[in-house]
Amino acid sequence: MAHPRLSIVIPAYNESARIEYALERVMSCIGQQGWDAEVLVVDDGSKDDTATIVHRWMADYPRLHLVQNPGNRGKGYSVRNGLLQAAGDIVMFTDADLSAPMEEAERLIAAINAGADVAIGSRWLDRARQTIHQPLYRQFFGRCFNWITRTVMGLPFRDTQCGFKAFRRPAAQVIFRLQTIERWGFDPEILFIARKLKYDIREVPVTWGHDERSRISYLKDGMKMLEDMARIRSNSVRGRYDEAIAAMRDTSTMVTRPVEVKPVAKVVTTK
Repeated sequence: MAHPRLSIVIPAYNESARIEYALERVMSCIGQQGWDAEVLVVDDGSKDDTATIVHRWMADYPRLHLVQNPGNRGKGYSVRNGLLQAAGDIVMFTDADLSAPMEEAERLIAAINAGADVAIGSRWLDRARQTIHQPLYRQFFGRCFNWITRTVMGLPFRDTQCGFKAFRRPAAQVIFRLQTIERWGFDPEILFIARKLKYDIREVPVTWGHDERSRISYLKDGMKMLEDMARIRSNSVRGRYDEAIAAMRDTSTMVTRPVEVKPVAKVVTTK
């Protein structure tokens, strides 16, 4: 099968209630937009019928694949596992709730085509694009978390947590091999790594609507993300990212636009 231009990764954990609608929307968008695309659903050890539903859809869509994690490892692990196995020239991930409509990927693709190595969707660059707003308490905690990431980690972005990001494949192959955070706090880490590697990162306003079924807890998961940020800072101060980057340079010709690195072997199910 021909090498795709675009790879769309969808992390999924117990998503039987939403995954069929997500696949319908994504596949319809690919057809309408005429994208040369593959779709990888990464099942994070689901205990429901998520994998069964994806297998059923694969019978009709040869470019739909199921990637299965070795148990429940977290969203960060799922995104990394999918993007490292994606074959597209541009690789992206989106949440299964499609809070950012799939059509908005055109905005990320345009940024990549204009020279960006990384394009990140933003809910806050243009608030008029929000179709369903978060409850006030979620907005408050979200803005507090963003302020902390900007202050502690030096990330200049308005929105680090939007689950809608795209990458040139060579950049993704390096960034996600250096990723260490496997759960909710992975977004600031991959942006931190991308900045350390001096990649061109562009924040793009996208249409977005809050989904009340969101599983993130701003108290429990927020505390864990703060711990993850402390870990990222500690890794940076101790030079662990620099050491890992140097080790990759020793085994490749990695520069600002690096060569590809083979992903860790995982189970990929195709039709």
